[in-house]
Amino acid sequence: MSTPSLIRGYEVVIGLETHAQLSTQSKIFSGSSTAFGAAPNTQASAVDLALPGTLPVMNRGAVERAIRFGLAVGAKVAPLSIFARKNYFYPDLPKGYQISQYEIPVVQGGSLSFFVGDAEKTVRLTRAHLEEDAGKSLHEDYHGLTGIDLNRAGTPLLEIVTEPDMRSAAEAVEYAKALHALVVWLGICDGNMQEGSFRCDANVSVRKPGGPLGTRREIKNLNSFRFLQQAIDAEVQWQIDQLEDGLAVQQATVLFNPDSGETRAMRTKEDAHDYRYFPDPDLPPLVIEPAWVERVKAEMPELPRVMAERFQREDGLPAYDASMMTQSLAFAGFYEAAKRAGANPKLAANWLMGEVSRRLNAEGRGIEASPVGADTLAALIRRISDGTVSNNGARQVFDALWTGEGRDVDALIEAKGLKQMNDSGALEAIIDEVLAANAKSVEEYRAGKEKAFNALVGQVMKASKGKANPAQANELLKKKLD
Repeated sequence: MSTPSLIRGYEVVIGLETHAQLSTQSKIFSGSSTAFGAAPNTQASAVDLALPGTLPVMNRGAVERAIRFGLAVGAKVAPLSIFARKNYFYPDLPKGYQISQYEIPVVQGGSLSFFVGDAEKTVRLTRAHLEEDAGKSLHEDYHGLTGIDLNRAGTPLLEIVTEPDMRSAAEAVEYAKALHALVVWLGICDGNMQEGSFRCDANVSVRKPGGPLGTRREIKNLNSFRFLQQAIDAEVQWQIDQLEDGLAVQQATVLFNPDSGETRAMRTKEDAHDYRYFPDPDLPPLVIEPAWVERVKAEMPELPRVMAERFQREDGLPAYDASMMTQSLAFAGFYEAAKRAGANPKLAANWLMGEVSRRLNAEGRGIEASPVGADTLAALIRRISDGTVSNNGARQVFDALWTGEGRDVDALIEAKGLKQMNDSGALEAIIDEVLAANAKSVEEYRAGKEKAFNALVGQVMKASKGKANPAQANELLKKKLD
């Protein structure tokens, strides 16, 4: 295991708690809609408000999504789990408690692997439990007042908790991205971070290498990967400053201000006993029969890690490339469609990780919105493979395809004069002329100077106006010189 990198002589220790809003049409304990964007308080029923005489009823779809997640991460799906009341007062929590799970969660253990650069990292999961969301306090539209919108109250969440296995903000971000990709892949969460469907709390502490764990502070409600990175970096620097000044770090819940780039303490951090958890008397234990788990398993899509292993085995892709091809179902589908259309798998992966991803990221698009479809990309890759066009020429064709200058690969190659010279007779004639005109370079090459060969290749490409097939030019030139 590699030694973690240190920041100012300190080791960073991070664990994440992620709230994934489950993709059910109704709330976890009532029939109210979970649709986003409704007028305030129009989707809060008597059950969500805990009015006298109302009782919660478990949403089967939420449980099924939890089972699906547990199977995907190799966790234990508990045959029996219990709901508890987590007691605290907050204006947007109408019951005065939140229904959650504490001692016996529905999903126990598991792990998630991902890449940080080209190094693979595995983070252990502690648990994933079902719970209801609270409402929302609105501050922006009220001068000196706070509005309460209870539309979110009772929305089903799966809270996914890691062990403190991450050692940098970069690792935390890559874990969060991998988890986000997985829950969307499984269809259990839409992953919309702007709407609050996927948000992270980061528990951060620092310590001297080999020392005991430091005091952690929890950064709440981070709803973008960029904010997650910035918040952890800011918090780490703040904690180190405290310790270097001889001050103690107090356990606290903090908020991140993206405008100032700083974390700010909101309240001292509660421990579990402060919430006075106790089993909810209105909800019986949740029993999950083995047959239900088997049925969910049979309906599961091919998992990203399984698909990545298949791409390594069948297509010869390196592990990193295979993981990139399975970053989302849509991306994997695009790659497989390009293969079916005749693209060389490794070239298809290279183009998708390179030029395609670069353009998509620059324009803020997903692969679904790529102006160049899988069949068109495959047609271009086939022309690279058969030597019709060089890599440089292919990039020019790709640019024309992307900007809508044309749709037909062969027509664009022809119109732009990018077709490579594959006629060995014509190429030999050019090489003979280059050798005759560059006697000094020929002499230097034969004297052992390898750079002279590259100079001759350059002259051949220049004389052919870039149309010579580089591999063929190299081969013929070597034959003439040896």
